[in-house]
Amino acid sequence: MPEPANSAPSGKREDVSARHTEPTITTCADGDRVIVTVRGELDLGTDQRLRRALRSALSRSVRGIDLDMGGVEFCDCSALNVLLSIRQQALAQSKTVRIEAAGPVVERVLTLTDTRPLFTAADLDDAADTDDAAEGDRGPGPAEEDLRIEVVQLRRAMQTRPTIDLARGILMAAFGLDPDDAMTALVTASQNTNTKLHHLAQDLVDATNGSPLPESVQKELSTAVAKVSTSPVSDEDG
Repeated sequence: MPEPANSAPSGKREDVSARHTEPTITTCADGDRVIVTVRGELDLGTDQRLRRALRSALSRSVRGIDLDMGGVEFCDCSALNVLLSIRQQALAQSKTVRIEAAGPVVERVLTLTDTRPLFTAADLDDAADTDDAAEGDRGPGPAEEDLRIEVVQLRRAMQTRPTIDLARGILMAAFGLDPDDAMTALVTASQNTNTKLHHLAQDLVDATNGSPLPESVQKELSTAVAKVSTSPVSDEDG
């Protein structure tokens, strides 16, 4: 089990909000889609700004939005939650959200959470110009392929979610974290150790039953817990 991190000296807590670089988010129309270019750092302090920008871009598009995230320098699970939420809204409108470019940190989050395929599926309307082709001569269409990917992802989530939720509960009980912070700590440790989220969760659960937690995992998990436990200095202090 990770050891609780030492608390910061009174009056000297680091202001978390001052650490991240405010992202720049620009949009431009590209035919019936909207291109959204994101640069900088994406975390809990910027997720609402990202959500508003993507919602606006989605509403202005006909078929959906294409994301250029090649310049994103930091990305945590709060940004991923925004992307998944916007994707669900897009599907409800028969639109798609595609990540056309992603930097290493974004790719790592998507890979570790097995969500990369959700943002690479073919556009629902890509076959619109092939109306003359016989339906019987085609394989599964874009909509069917997107549904197939969705089913695979949901099946995997059903298999791994109980372990992840149990690991999150362990962190909540051990360190007094709320559900969101506990999940953030798990995902952060998963990224920094290059370990699948459900594998790290299983290691943590096994540790409560006496199995040794790998030293690298224990170190990164302790650091992640300390990070989410640190709050900005209150304006009323002093």
